[in-house]
Amino acid sequence: MTTPITIGVSACLLGEHVRYDGGHKRDRYISDTLGRFFNFLPVCPEVGCGMSTPREAMRLEGDPANPRLMTRQSRIDKTGQMLGYCAARIRELAGEDLCGFIFKKDSPSSGLFRVKVYGPDGVPSKTGSGMFAAAVARNFPLLPMEEEGRLIDPAIRENFIERVFSYRRWKDFLGGAPDMGGLVEFHSRHKLLMMAHSPQIYREMGVLVAHGKGIKLEELLRRYEELFMRGLALHATAKKNTNVLMHIMGYFKKELTAGEKEELLAIIGQYHDQLVPLLVPLTLLKHYVTKYDQSYLKQQLYLAPHPAELMLRNHV
Repeated sequence: MTTPITIGVSACLLGEHVRYDGGHKRDRYISDTLGRFFNFLPVCPEVGCGMSTPREAMRLEGDPANPRLMTRQSRIDKTGQMLGYCAARIRELAGEDLCGFIFKKDSPSSGLFRVKVYGPDGVPSKTGSGMFAAAVARNFPLLPMEEEGRLIDPAIRENFIERVFSYRRWKDFLGGAPDMGGLVEFHSRHKLLMMAHSPQIYREMGVLVAHGKGIKLEELLRRYEELFMRGLALHATAKKNTNVLMHIMGYFKKELTAGEKEELLAIIGQYHDQLVPLLVPLTLLKHYVTKYDQSYLKQQLYLAPHPAELMLRNHV
């Protein structure tokens, strides 16, 4: 992949001293590991809208669907200031070619999930989203987004990063004079990857492509992109991955010996029972892909949807 992959990141997670207390929340997995593969666009809504560092702490109050941003002690309403920044920054982000966004959890501006919103009685409910994160999600509904705290979970981390790389591939396809033939090729290369996430949505994508000649290209691509990203947002499970692994094994039914088939079935079974990571059966299958020069499988993104150095398929 030659096109740079740019993702937005809450600036404090990159070590910038923009927190309300003048500190930062540097996340070394983001800065040191993901930084090897992604370009970062740091964003701090508070500093961006003109607030100082350090500054008084703030919180969300009122209706979780339309909260107010209030300073905790002086009770100054900062809602208009923040919303004005959000509107302007969203327009700028539209031209940044973003492929993902990592937000700071719990932040009244940047928290994506379960942000505290205080009711009239002063009791908080974790039902809100930060004002800026909500604006990004509303304006870029297909953009892969996560919070840094949730990236600790191996399945969530794998899903997010896989979506980022997939979105980049889709954008590269759109940037290269896309046509019907190119869409068929793109769809074919992503077949097994989509089957691991959602066989149902993959079938819907297949029907769409099959009837593509009767749809205006712009509309066809828009509908395909929506299905593509919506399907990838569903997690690949051990059960769905096992079905894909068995599907791949079927391509070698004439080449493998009885002993090799028995070994491969045993390893796939161990993965299904969560005794070994996905990497184990995939490594053996990729060996057979090379050994028997299986040209169709060589083109399948499922076998290598992201850099091996990220070790996203090494967890059980």
